[in-house]
Amino acid sequence: MPHSAAATETTTASSLDNNHNSDINFSIRRRPGAASANDDVLKKNGEIFKGAESDRMDATVKEGDDAVAFEYAYRPSSPAHRRVKESPLSSDAIFKQSHAGLFNLCIVILVAVNSRLIIENLMKYGWLIRGNFWFSSRSLRDWPLMLCCLSLLVFPLAAYVVEKLAQWKRMSEPVVVFFHIIITTTSVLYPVFVILRCDSAVLSGVTLMLLTCVVWLKLVSYAHTNHDLRSLAQSTDKSDASPSSLIMEYNYDVSFRSLAYFMVAPTLCYQPSYPRSECIRKGWVARQVLKLIIFTGVMGFIVEQYINPLVRNSQHPLKGDLLYAIERILKLSVPNLYVWLCMFYCLFHLWLNILAELLRFGDREFYKDWWNAQTTDGYWRMWNMPVHKWMVRHLYFPCLRNGIPKGFAIVLVFFVSAIFHELCIAVPCHIFKLWAFIGIMSQVPLVFITNYLQKKFQNSMVGNMIFWFIFSILGQPMCLLLYYHDVMNRKGRMD
Repeated sequence: MPHSAAATETTTASSLDNNHNSDINFSIRRRPGAASANDDVLKKNGEIFKGAESDRMDATVKEGDDAVAFEYAYRPSSPAHRRVKESPLSSDAIFKQSHAGLFNLCIVILVAVNSRLIIENLMKYGWLIRGNFWFSSRSLRDWPLMLCCLSLLVFPLAAYVVEKLAQWKRMSEPVVVFFHIIITTTSVLYPVFVILRCDSAVLSGVTLMLLTCVVWLKLVSYAHTNHDLRSLAQSTDKSDASPSSLIMEYNYDVSFRSLAYFMVAPTLCYQPSYPRSECIRKGWVARQVLKLIIFTGVMGFIVEQYINPLVRNSQHPLKGDLLYAIERILKLSVPNLYVWLCMFYCLFHLWLNILAELLRFGDREFYKDWWNAQTTDGYWRMWNMPVHKWMVRHLYFPCLRNGIPKGFAIVLVFFVSAIFHELCIAVPCHIFKLWAFIGIMSQVPLVFITNYLQKKFQNSMVGNMIFWFIFSILGQPMCLLLYYHDVMNRKGRMD
């Protein structure tokens, strides 16, 4: 039997030689180590044999050389292990593949668990959402804030007039800078004065202050960019071969249309023109609006059903028992995290994309994968791209160009951010305890700590876990409790 088998193989090989099938002979002769040839055959015929039965496989292969090669490659003596491989969940391979299935499983589990908790909460405490959650009679008293919001349009018009006079060379550059300082400063102080003079709802005040900060950032960018464009235009007039003329992408032209588009566009950095999309997808916009309504409702439900009862039944975290304060913070951290994630999704993904689609604004990188941030400064670089680009363009790099050290420039960036966070929270609450300011400035040492840990351990998970714990589990619930009890104490003293 061995002799006949050998004779059969010899006969087969000789017949293949007679038919000049050199490619198949090559694959047969290389059989003991023919990993690459087998892989090529596998790739070539993979789609053909995907759903075939093992005992009928030869019948489905196309006739010719491929059939012979495939039949040989899948013999019982064919090696099943050809190279070194890691398990999919091992530390060396876990980030080299998709985990979409596990992500879907987590979503299913999250929905199931939280549905049970919601039903249990409703059975135990009932429906806690107040009838005046979306609208109340007190909202009618916020008309001064509404008028203040509408009057903010005056400041972009004033900035346009100043830039137009500068283009006509009716103003010197120091005078232009002086007027822009007056305009931008007034655009912030005026809403602050209105909110402090009026006993308005906190939500209305926060909305006005957020809009005020956006207007201020846009006005600064508008003035700074036009100043730079004027400098480039003047240097180009003096020497057409100057290096500045090589990097100038836009002609200096003060246009009211470009300013109007900039004031409503989802960006904080001014430029005379932007990349534009081809058309408006109306069906896509309708779906995003529906998602925005749904997630806004979910966010309101969590706030009213979970967060408000928790903070009302808690003590001041700095005046009570330490263990009690930690328990309240940890209990508040989960619903607060849900609200924060819903806020991010509604604002940075849904609303900004809706606005960009309606305005055909092309650059829609409003955030990056901040959830994978390995360090604290990595998170701040990816979390809010419009603000990050503004800080880099109009604050960080101007500091470096003027000889300011990099470390001090970073501290200055966080200082400006801390001021605006404090304004957006403290002014509507009529409380100046600097909790938001301290919270943002405390990020500065965290930047250096997480950078050090990242370099020391060379592990992307260390800094990421520190970020999630300090920022989401500890920091935000603590600030929420502090401001809530300070507001309640203020109202108690006023009453």
